[in-house]
Amino acid sequence: MQSGFGFNGHDDLIRWQRALAPIRALAGPLPRRSPIGALVKSMISGRTRDGVSLAAYDRLVAAFGTPGRVLAAGRDEVLRCIGGVTHAEDKAGYVVDALERIAVERKGFDLGFLGPPPLEEALAWLERLPGVGRKVAAATLNGSTLDRPVLIVDSHVLRVLQRLGFVSHHAEARAASEAVTAAMPEWQGRDFLDFHIATKKLGQTLCRLDAADCAGCPLRADCRSH
Repeated sequence: MQSGFGFNGHDDLIRWQRALAPIRALAGPLPRRSPIGALVKSMISGRTRDGVSLAAYDRLVAAFGTPGRVLAAGRDEVLRCIGGVTHAEDKAGYVVDALERIAVERKGFDLGFLGPPPLEEALAWLERLPGVGRKVAAATLNGSTLDRPVLIVDSHVLRVLQRLGFVSHHAEARAASEAVTAAMPEWQGRDFLDFHIATKKLGQTLCRLDAADCAGCPLRADCRSH
């Protein structure tokens, strides 16, 4: 697949994956949550530092234990647990509303049914939920025990892909996720998750928004913004 910016998307992604392997190793393992756990965790993590969102999610789990109890507790109690995250009031409402819709439609919180259908159908089902866009939907499918092959694109991953020139500087997370996912039909879920973790770590440490360390970047030879 050609990215449109002079790259052979497939071959370059393979090369970048290999070059980022040391950074991926430093990032350590990412726990595989249940799909509903991955959904809630991703919903509260947007525009928030990892440590802050993880602590908020852990408080939510410690306080209520199950999605049904989170739903029963209501928005104010959820807000009490996740108050440190960005846009906490909106996210608390989205979490409760999304859980309520899932409970009504599925008579429970088991999202295992999202494993078999075509990827676009599974993503579309999730994106109907309040507060769920492509990043959250992809995290639910790829970052959970479902292990589906789709790239999670947050702000760090998007910035790296934009600076590399793989996608336009005006591209949104959805387009970037679709471009990488389509370019790598042979990648398994773990491959996409590893690439997400590595590029996110690169964006957090070297390819920062305000102070990029290009000299130390393992992708600098391919970077259009270097």
